[in-house]
Amino acid sequence: MLDIIIVEDNKEIATLLCDFLRKDNYIVSIADSGEKALALFEKYGAKLIILDIMLPGMDGFAVCSKIRESSNAHIIIASAKTTKDDKLKGLGIGADDYIEKPYDIDILLAKVRGIFKRKYALDKIISDEIMLNTITNTIYVNGNQIESTIKEFELLKLLVENKGVTLKKEYLFNNIWGSDSLSEPQTLTVHIKWLRKKIEPDPRHPKHIITEWGVGYRFE
Repeated sequence: MLDIIIVEDNKEIATLLCDFLRKDNYIVSIADSGEKALALFEKYGAKLIILDIMLPGMDGFAVCSKIRESSNAHIIIASAKTTKDDKLKGLGIGADDYIEKPYDIDILLAKVRGIFKRKYALDKIISDEIMLNTITNTIYVNGNQIESTIKEFELLKLLVENKGVTLKKEYLFNNIWGSDSLSEPQTLTVHIKWLRKKIEPDPRHPKHIITEWGVGYRFE
């Protein structure tokens, strides 16, 4: 699922907003028409839609109404249509908020952060191009979710939380599998290998999960 879909036919505005949101590590896509927005939403879903009204083809009011038929995703209308009637119409068909263009980018970003904190309670751990969502136990590399097991997630989370610190193999194994686990210690080595295949640009020459020979592993 996407975090945010920006529905905006002004390429400059859409790109600028997208860049700011991605710096905050949200997974963002842009649609320059109502039809493209609905196609994106149907294929991937989204937690938040930032929606212009004046679009080519289907307008933002129609997009809002269509999304509301099947989803309670948060919708912010951001439009140059600023009359009282326009605002009442947007809120009446299901928008959660209606802001006027031109808007202050910092205010909009603050609204977005507040929405995700309150409504979706996302807890993210970020390190360069790697992001861990500790609510859904999912791993993202360069914005793309990768398939991972719960043990892989827990192992990577423990390493990332101790970035720059070499953790002994025994410590890692006991924390992830438990000291009374029936699993073999070699299980740790296998999971490290699997994680490297999933998150490293070149698993044979890892830049994130570093082996400290005879000791353990550290995350860089």
